[in-house]
Amino acid sequence: MDVQKLKENHKLLNKWNYDLGSIEKGYNNRTLYVNVSDNTIKSKPITQEMKDKFIGGKGFGLRYLWDAVSPNTKWNDPENEIIIGTGPICGITQYPGSGKSLIVSISPLTDIVIDSNVGGYFGPYLKFSGFDALELQGKAEKDVIIVLDGNNGTVQIEEAPLESHDAHILCEQLTEMYADDEKDKRNVAVVCAGSAAEHTLIGMLNFSFYDLRRKVPRIKQAGRGGIGTVFRDKHIKALVIKFKGVKGNLNHPAKIELLNKAGLRLHREIEKFDNDQCRMRQVGTANIIEVMDQYDLLPTHNFKYGAHKNTKNIESNVFRDKFLSQNLPDGCWYGCSMSCAKAADNFELLSGPYKGHKVTVDGPEYENAAGLGANMGCFDPQFVMEANFYCDTYGIDIISFATMTAFIMECYEAGILNKEITGGLDLKFGNSQDALKLLHQMSRGEGFGKIAGQGTHKMKQIFAKEFGGDLAFMEDIGMEQKGLEYSEYQSKESLAQQGGYGLTNKGPQHDEAWLIFMDMVNNQIPSFEDKAEALHYFPMFRTWFGLMGLCKLPWNDITPASNKNYEPQEAAKVPEHVENYRWIFEGVTGKPLSREELILQSERVYNFQRIFNIRLGKGLRKNDAVPYRAAGPVTEEEYLSRQDRYDKQLQELMNVDPAEKTTAEKIAIVRKYRLEQYEKLTDAVYKRRGWNSNGVPTIEHLKKIGMDLPELIEVIQPLQ
Repeated sequence: MDVQKLKENHKLLNKWNYDLGSIEKGYNNRTLYVNVSDNTIKSKPITQEMKDKFIGGKGFGLRYLWDAVSPNTKWNDPENEIIIGTGPICGITQYPGSGKSLIVSISPLTDIVIDSNVGGYFGPYLKFSGFDALELQGKAEKDVIIVLDGNNGTVQIEEAPLESHDAHILCEQLTEMYADDEKDKRNVAVVCAGSAAEHTLIGMLNFSFYDLRRKVPRIKQAGRGGIGTVFRDKHIKALVIKFKGVKGNLNHPAKIELLNKAGLRLHREIEKFDNDQCRMRQVGTANIIEVMDQYDLLPTHNFKYGAHKNTKNIESNVFRDKFLSQNLPDGCWYGCSMSCAKAADNFELLSGPYKGHKVTVDGPEYENAAGLGANMGCFDPQFVMEANFYCDTYGIDIISFATMTAFIMECYEAGILNKEITGGLDLKFGNSQDALKLLHQMSRGEGFGKIAGQGTHKMKQIFAKEFGGDLAFMEDIGMEQKGLEYSEYQSKESLAQQGGYGLTNKGPQHDEAWLIFMDMVNNQIPSFEDKAEALHYFPMFRTWFGLMGLCKLPWNDITPASNKNYEPQEAAKVPEHVENYRWIFEGVTGKPLSREELILQSERVYNFQRIFNIRLGKGLRKNDAVPYRAAGPVTEEEYLSRQDRYDKQLQELMNVDPAEKTTAEKIAIVRKYRLEQYEKLTDAVYKRRGWNSNGVPTIEHLKKIGMDLPELIEVIQPLQ
């Protein structure tokens, strides 16, 4: 690549100089605003109320987005924003998982607020460059890049017509362009989407970090909700940031000894327990593929089943032994000894525009292997790796791609689709070659890929209207809710996890609550009240990571020896690690933090997001309903695959003799019972969260948590 030629074709549209300033106890006390419609660049001060009520990270993103849009704003309107937030803890190097960015926008899939977290170096570099968040607004006429130099205090908007659209090449081009030399490449981070983000609604963002050992930019993904589609609709090709001089005290923490104390404790636990408990440093999050299969929780053939005889072909050791490089420091931010960002080096591609190229593939994560592998019925590790790579470089959310393609495959096998409709693609479960063809079509905006790229929610309407598909059947099997595709866990036998997916703000993503083992395996939360308490605590606790700039994994993927001293429900919270977070919050900000205040910080932001959704026309009880397959068996083959289980439940829970009923009758009885259970759970959760029966936060509850802001009261007053 002739980087000099690419650079010569840039056209400077605006340059803004700023004073570097300094971070005080985790905050710069200002944010950066860029509007690519008129090339405005400016900073905004952060008020004390912002810090008190919204904390940072996704909290800042939600507040800025609220102020930027109206109730009628659509995802592709210029006033929609993409906000990249950090959080006061983001950027510390003493504690694993402290380099997360939180991205907020209005989603093209859900038409409400989406938030997505991501690793890589961009977020910490943004903070060290002088800003606690970056707001992107407007829509450029031509493709632009935004370049921030955090050492020299400059922000530039440049037209960039010639660079590649695909992430793995674009990250290389821009890293080479803005680094002084090979060693300096580690000081450059890039945010970009990919060619498919221009043609689909499931586009995602790649955040780079340069791997000095591999000599290649690695990428992590802000995957959910189509934020990459918004990015490309704004004609932003990339963000580039450069910062040199990372040190452990750049956040200017109030009590650095608390950071050291918490970090040392967790580093020792990872060293002692990881090889036996999680094997993150060997296989990353793919360590649970075989565990999910063992417990009948691995989504298979569009969530019909929870296990498969061929799972052995894609279990974690297969990826470890065939593809993943070992004994490398695979952290996506400095100081993360968990090292779960695994990669396959010199992986040769067998299809598509880069056929024959040897590339570095970041992954697979559990979600990638479970979705591309089991859910699509493609138990081929080579395919999983190849599709993983192409989704990343094309800028496609792998979870949405896998779940929607599994839906397409079931529709194809059910006769709703055929080769004439798909343009010759034989999209049966397990046809990995045609699944790759579909993926390549999406990158070009061609053929059936253009329809598929609209996502499951819109495909159901298209298939019914244009191809005569049974809409009721597709509503049952289309694994999306609020417009967002389900992440890759089977929830049929865990009512709490059905709520963990359905009773969320953004849609069925497991980052709010993963309660399957507590509920289904260990029976620790048997009553509706127990489940409701868990569906209050864990979403609020996990929301806190998104306010601070933290990764969830170090919280509970390593279980310390002290956990055996607690009762099961308390042990699930990993009290020692909660104490670590209290230490590092106080260590950075100087403010002591109780467990109760930690939850309250999140509860304020969580309720704000709920009301934001109501303001945008959703966020009510009807929007929290789930597709029936998330709760129970839809088809006869599905029922018969677990007939002993379902027949036993008919007898023990519903007082029905299965011998006297046909399979169709049994399905109907089970369905009625399970939907009733979900409604009872919904009632219990709303009550615990301080919401009314329609899912609307009450004014009394907002006053209790200190979130009775006039603009929120105005939205919910008519719904009380």
